Amino acid sequence: MDMTRFILALLAFFVCFSLSAEEFTRFSTAKRHLIKTLPNNAKSIYCGCDIKKQGKKLVPDPTNCGYVPRNTHTRSGNVNARALRIEWEHIVPAWEFGHQLQCWQDGGRKNCRKVSAKFRKMEADINNLAPAIGEINADRSNYRFGMLSESATQYGRCEVKVNFKQRVIEPPFYARKQIADAYAYMQKTYGLKISNKQQQLFNAWQQQAYAAQTNTKKL
Repeated sequence: MDMTRFILALLAFFVCFSLSAEEFTRFSTAKRHLIKTLPNNAKSIYCGCDIKKQGKKLVPDPTNCGYVPRNTHTRSGNVNARALRIEWEHIVPAWEFGHQLQCWQDGGRKNCRKVSAKFRKMEADINNLAPAIGEINADRSNYRFGMLSESATQYGRCEVKVNFKQRVIEPPFYARKQIADAYAYMQKTYGLKISNKQQQLFNAWQQQAYAAQTNTKKL
């Protein structure tokens, strides 16, 4: 499959993302549910890699997506295990929605899990979770989404970019609508507050995805 067809296939997959009515109150329970119900054609959000099940674990298949770890080993010299597994990424980071709650101000994530039913529901909401390669999930941290000028070379052929100095991540084109939709969902459902700049970016991403989908149907 050539790169253009690969990207169009990914765009079709991610644009078809739909909201789920399933509700959970524990992040661990939500993750188990997602692993159990993962569709056979699921892709990792930032690289579009196929996902394989190995027992109870999920692992990325870099064959088609061309993922190459940024770091194959940790600073201590051990194999970078997070580059070899799929994790569940909060599209809206737990820090971003959590720090808007009083419980976070009083004691961070651990305290919110203990005292806030709203936080537990937000953390476990599967409409804000996506499968991501562990290394990229770690690199993303709680960085905001944005557009970057540099080339995407950090993870092989993956089109994701991370600027650690600016604390910004630019997702590949095909994943942007899912990200924008997740933010819109969290705003509507939980009253998440975001900056005007971020709102404008997400609006643009939704419009671009719609235009691309329309053009794809004409091909």
